Amino acid sequence: MRFLSVAGWITDSFPIIRIVMISLMVAVGLALIVTIMFQPSSSSGMGALTGQRDTFYSKDKSKSLESVMKRITVVLGIIEGVLAILFFVSLIIYRG
Repeated sequence: MRFLSVAGWITDSFPIIRIVMISLMVAVGLALIVTIMFQPSSSSGMGALTGQRDTFYSKDKSKSLESVMKRITVVLGIIEGVLAILFFVSLIIYRG
């Protein structure tokens, strides 16, 4: 008895599923890199050098572009992690 037995038609489609998952992981990884590159730096000490001032509006960033970019980064990271786990589970189930 196999520990992780699956129907035959599913194991026959694992090579195709793996190609699709790798393609999705590459696409999500590239989107993650682009998203991270477009985020502004969050170094706190640079304001004194450039003359920027902290105001109430600059501190309230819950609906700003920076907040949206951080959320997108987290979501893409979670998707990448789930795809990686699913990919390696498919490798464990089907060793062909």
